[in-house]
Amino acid sequence: MTLNKVALPWLILALAFLAGCSASSSHLAYVGLPQSNSVGAFRINNGSGKFTSIVGSPFLAGNSPGPVIVAPSKSFLYVANRTDDTISLFKIDGDIGSLKEITPRVNTGVAPNSMVMDADGKFLFVGNETSHSISVYSIDSGSGALKEVKGSPFLTPPNPVSLAVTPSGSFLYIVNSNLQLVFGYAVGSDGSLQSVPGSQFAVGEGAFAIAVDPGGKFVYVANSAEDTVSIFSIASTGALNPITDSPFPTGTTPLAIVLSTSGQYLYLANHGSNNVTAYSIDSTSGTPTAVSGSPFSATTQAVSLAADPNGKVLYVLGQDPTISTLSITSSTGALTSGTQSATAESTPVSIFVTK
Repeated sequence: MTLNKVALPWLILALAFLAGCSASSSHLAYVGLPQSNSVGAFRINNGSGKFTSIVGSPFLAGNSPGPVIVAPSKSFLYVANRTDDTISLFKIDGDIGSLKEITPRVNTGVAPNSMVMDADGKFLFVGNETSHSISVYSIDSGSGALKEVKGSPFLTPPNPVSLAVTPSGSFLYIVNSNLQLVFGYAVGSDGSLQSVPGSQFAVGEGAFAIAVDPGGKFVYVANSAEDTVSIFSIASTGALNPITDSPFPTGTTPLAIVLSTSGQYLYLANHGSNNVTAYSIDSTSGTPTAVSGSPFSATTQAVSLAADPNGKVLYVLGQDPTISTLSITSSTGALTSGTQSATAESTPVSIFVTK
């Protein structure tokens, strides 16, 4: 059949409309795959939760890619290559979600094992475990390019393992497992870091993961060796004050921590007991109350969590190539086994899910 000149423009418009509908009815998930030196990419249907692997996935990165972050614009993806001591920058195809690396890669300190970005996408913060430092980069909004800020890398106490930044971008916190401390930094307008007053805040043994609530009021730290979570309120100076009765019990060996997008619920992945502890959080005091039925069964030896931006699903990574899902009951925070999952090329260690 031959298309005439009148029909062709209508066909183009129809295809564009269908593409737009497809994009708006789904969101994207990217996972770091260190065993295959790549980043896996999936599209998730908003209605069914079904995963579809994006054409071309997985996409080659550096050696042993770990933490993955997508910029707020959803145009760029960053992954820290832990063996290469570099960051790969990928351009995200706006239509299908595929990745194209923009070279050269950017150098970090030694063994970049954690990475966070402020909510406005102005700065990227990278924790370098072996060189005991934080690398800070400004982000070009047009190209996604990284430029290390003056004074970076900023030295930290030995072996930083996890980072978190407040939603305002004003304060950055870093966990040190060996010292059982959290250190706080004020973030300057240029991305520079200055210690906040009293910046040695005691946490539990084996402190491993850290998170800040969406309201920027509280800091949460998973203490993997003593099976607890420490909770702090954030002062106007950035100093941390433990809330009443902190720390609180979790399951065995909590290695990951995340809040729901509303900040109403807190979840911890318990590596040793193969489940997820769930709390509802008092928005004023930060006090946690165990969700009825908690802990909830999860994947074997869970190591990473991500909350669905729509508040419906918790994504769980364990010691196999599967991305598992737990459905979130919005009224209670309770979790039920999801009906959908995905299998990555190799075992994923981190996940980032877009809106």
